[in-house]
Amino acid sequence: MEPREAAAAAASQPSLSVVLITRGTYDALRETVRHLRAQTVAGRLELVLVTPSRQTLTPDASDMACFGAWKTVEADTARSLAPARCAAIRAAGAPVVAFAEDHCYPDPGWAEALIAAHRAPWAAVGPALGNANPATMVSWANFFIGYGAWIEPVESGTVGDLSEHNTSYKRDLLLAFGADLERLLEREGGLHRALKAGGHGLYLEPAARALHRNFSSLPPSLSLCFCAGRLFGTTRAGSGRWPLPRRLLYVAGAPLIPLMRLGPVLRQIRRSGRGPELLPAILPALLALLTATGLGEAAGYACGPGAAARRLTDFEFGHDAYLAKRDRGGREAAPGVGTPHPRERAT
Repeated sequence: MEPREAAAAAASQPSLSVVLITRGTYDALRETVRHLRAQTVAGRLELVLVTPSRQTLTPDASDMACFGAWKTVEADTARSLAPARCAAIRAAGAPVVAFAEDHCYPDPGWAEALIAAHRAPWAAVGPALGNANPATMVSWANFFIGYGAWIEPVESGTVGDLSEHNTSYKRDLLLAFGADLERLLEREGGLHRALKAGGHGLYLEPAARALHRNFSSLPPSLSLCFCAGRLFGTTRAGSGRWPLPRRLLYVAGAPLIPLMRLGPVLRQIRRSGRGPELLPAILPALLALLTATGLGEAAGYACGPGAAARRLTDFEFGHDAYLAKRDRGGREAAPGVGTPHPRERAT
């Protein structure tokens, strides 16, 4: 290829492929797509929509017009999101791939900040996260248990881990894992560990901000935490090849897990500046969810994963069913673009 042709090809290539996975119709993705259309660099984005069947996913042409490119990819989502993510990575046309969600809404500068950060040699770049449905203590408890280290305000810099969702990666580094990629994508924490083991860095970029909508109804939240704990316990014991006596010892110590986890969560709440707003009201929800996590972890040590992985995959879709009444009302009730942190509103 001639230099001029190569330059033209590079200029036409999208800078960031954004992956959205759904089991339903386009309506499930509409609110996140609205936020992606508002990106300052929407024309440099490729949207990769992953679905079990193209026949059920018909995007609005007017919604897609602002993007540099878009495509649909068929992949199985029944057992796990990992096959769908692998299919999207292979189909992506940009050098950087970001996983988005139908219940997480990026600020207008999100994509531009990720693209800029990936000019450095970081293997993965993750965003700062805000709460998209802050009206209930159950929502806040879920948010801090699942995402405490990345909840705004945070400082930019290298980190030991990133959020297991909404993180972006250099595509060539992912493809280099070959057949192991699907296994690593079952839980992105495993992928992060593999990247670090290969000498690659992880970077937290607060300018890439997104608002995450959390479970706010208690019963499904308890089930979510139990399944997450069970999968964690299974993975922890299995990767360490724990003998039966050690597994039983950790099962016996399960009542201590909520207390051990409570301290770090409280420190994250104070670090975020939310202490006066949330404490002590959040404590009942925190203790209930951490207890469910501990029970799940004990079940993982004793009995293995069961159906936890499949159930966690199911929880990724249809978030409206897991919301408290005050949070329901469809995608139109989602937050507007760029909702500021209370500290920002005060300045």
